[in-house]
Amino acid sequence: MQKTSDYYVVKQKAVPEVLLKVVEAKRLLESGKAATIQDAVERVDISRSSFYKYKDDIFPFHDTAQGTTITLSMSIEDEPGLLSDVLKVIADFGANILTIHQSIPINGVASLSISVQVLSTTGDVSRMLETMEERRGIRNVKILAKE
Repeated sequence: MQKTSDYYVVKQKAVPEVLLKVVEAKRLLESGKAATIQDAVERVDISRSSFYKYKDDIFPFHDTAQGTTITLSMSIEDEPGLLSDVLKVIADFGANILTIHQSIPINGVASLSISVQVLSTTGDVSRMLETMEERRGIRNVKILAKE
């Protein structure tokens, strides 16, 4: 029986430094700022073996999100216009809203679920989520699924 790969969405602060350096080395190679793998790994201060070990296993979230549907879950305070603010952030980043479900607020907090289609014109999805989290009245934003 073949084991399938499991995928996780992890915030950057939880990712080991070596993996972040692998992503940076790949970015240097893709942008042409490093001509060889050896040059890239020296610039980010990791070994070539670390690069080869992880290069196919880590990618920035926005690089692999295009053409997918992302389901977000968030807790928002019961304030007029807050849902509109969330929808505006999504629109500003050029994503397509597919579904919206908001629960009735309990103790001044509502659960919100939004499915968003990431398009070729959509900006950095990670930054979109950060922008939502920065809004006053939004308690948390989580990615429930990515299809």
